[in-house]
Amino acid sequence: MSRTVCIIGIPMDLGQSRRGVDMGPSAVRYAGLDNHLRGLGYTVEDCGNLKIPVRDQLPGDGGMDFLPAVVETCEAVYAEGQRVIDAGAIPLFLGGDHSIALGTVAAATRGDGSTGVLWIDAHGDFNTPQTSPTGNLHGMPLAALTGRGDPAMVDLGRPGAKVRAQDVMLIGIRSLDPQEQVELGESGAGIYSMREIDERGIAKVANEALDRLRHCARIHVSLDMDCLDPREAPGVGTPVRGGVTYREAHLLMEIIAERALIASADVVEINPILDERNRTATLAIDLVASLLGRDRASA
Repeated sequence: MSRTVCIIGIPMDLGQSRRGVDMGPSAVRYAGLDNHLRGLGYTVEDCGNLKIPVRDQLPGDGGMDFLPAVVETCEAVYAEGQRVIDAGAIPLFLGGDHSIALGTVAAATRGDGSTGVLWIDAHGDFNTPQTSPTGNLHGMPLAALTGRGDPAMVDLGRPGAKVRAQDVMLIGIRSLDPQEQVELGESGAGIYSMREIDERGIAKVANEALDRLRHCARIHVSLDMDCLDPREAPGVGTPVRGGVTYREAHLLMEIIAERALIASADVVEINPILDERNRTATLAIDLVASLLGRDRASA
């Protein structure tokens, strides 16, 4: 694993109707991300924030009206991610809403060797414009990344699907729309719901998911902070009760760190407006530190 981490802020809230996640990158930086990573022995480069279209200056009322602006932003995310990966560093993308994954995963899966994706989220994000009850774009990136949905999203960065569904493992799922559930179930992706975590335990779920990705040369982790229970992480864009606990989340990150080559990661959906004294951003830093080997570094 590279010992250089490049922080890329993507302060975008165009993919959902609730405002505030555009302040997520600032909240995470304020909570001390840079110092935590340096304490683990990493060289840290903060590449700043990408320029995002101003929501209040865009035509339309959100949803699919904002598709051109989301695609424009994610093309820039894709290019910046490529640049960092080509330089041999680990890009750490700070969202913003989860539609940024159109660019982050596209960048992570470019090049030689297969890349598996761990999608850690309360939601499947497997809607298309035809199945989405809301039209919110942050509910569609994983479908588009596997080749389903609007062509502008599917072909972002380069034509076609960016990852095979069977190379995606979703963990923490507990809120799916009806048709989304059908299509995700038929896709071949690994789906580990909260019920499965409750019944089997997070360690068994994590190890099984990684076993299913053992053919992949590297892993991209897409961490939506709403995977946690709102009692642990109140400041998220779309909270859903009954999520993973603080300790379960850390154990998940620790197992991933032990078993996988982490090539890139994104952390999304932190909403400081809804948070309590920046708790969620601070927790996000703790989880990133575990993902990047804090336990091994302190052993």
